[in-house]
Amino acid sequence: MIRSVLLAVVMLTSATVGLCASADNTYIGYWALTLPNGGPGWLGVTQEQGDLDGAILWGGGSVKPVNSIKVEGDRLVITRVQVERRGANKGKKITETITATLSGDDLKLVTVKARPDGRKFGRAEFKGKRIPPLPPKPDLSKVTYGEPITLFNGKNLDGWKLTNPNNASGWIAQDGVLVNRPTQPEGERHIAYGNLRTIEEFEDFRLTFEVNVPEKSNSGIYLRGIYELQILDSYGKPLNPHNMGAIYSRITPAQSAERPAGQWQIFEVILLDRYVTVVLNGKTVIDNQPLLGCTGGALHSDPMKPGPLYLQGNHGAASFRNIVLTPILRR
Repeated sequence: MIRSVLLAVVMLTSATVGLCASADNTYIGYWALTLPNGGPGWLGVTQEQGDLDGAILWGGGSVKPVNSIKVEGDRLVITRVQVERRGANKGKKITETITATLSGDDLKLVTVKARPDGRKFGRAEFKGKRIPPLPPKPDLSKVTYGEPITLFNGKNLDGWKLTNPNNASGWIAQDGVLVNRPTQPEGERHIAYGNLRTIEEFEDFRLTFEVNVPEKSNSGIYLRGIYELQILDSYGKPLNPHNMGAIYSRITPAQSAERPAGQWQIFEVILLDRYVTVVLNGKTVIDNQPLLGCTGGALHSDPMKPGPLYLQGNHGAASFRNIVLTPILRR
């Protein structure tokens, strides 16, 4: 009788553990988020030695680890602690709790923030969708290319438009170069300059271009409108996922290949099956590495959609020339 009871307890405990593990496992993966303001975000849930780990991208900026992540019943509960940057509560810690429930491949999420005194604010609902698993790494030697497309004609901005038509444009065509000059008049109201995108949208491709950035300037070029290839005066700096040639905050260049500010830098980029290769000034800095999700400033969060090429115009000055995109037809 005692043995039967013990066996029943063991079986019940095992079943309970199995259910918990199953609940945990349902959330493991990468999620394309549509944030409360309609902007793009990303959530990554992984498991190391039985514990869940999480990282999140909230609109702009970098992918950052969460403070805690766990499954409670059938819900995923995420907390992250931030510091208020402005207003009466500047410098105070704010705890955000994000609760997610799953239906198929869709997440329903709710965020609530709390101040140090426990007062809650900022409740909002948003959604997420599971990103399909990455396919095997592509064999770039078997790629078939289409006809090259010259994206900038050297004379005007035909084929391009601002991502937000309400922004000011610092973009001009000058002597065969596409130039961004986001000038801020001293002592006057800040001007919101716009990003420039191709009207046409693309899937997988090989992209070549040259870029010139002044000292301390910062720009970027977004592949398919969601993956930022960092353009930055980072000559002489230690390797970092925010340096020239990085996929911003996601993939660190394997070696430094940038030239000093004011010189033309030569890029070759291959985007295929959510893997990216970046060659900067003749050196491979990213070699066929996976793209787990969008980067800050993306136009949307869905990595399965085609998208434009877009140039960051709301940061610093930069000049581009010889922008040629060659579609990949078959792999």
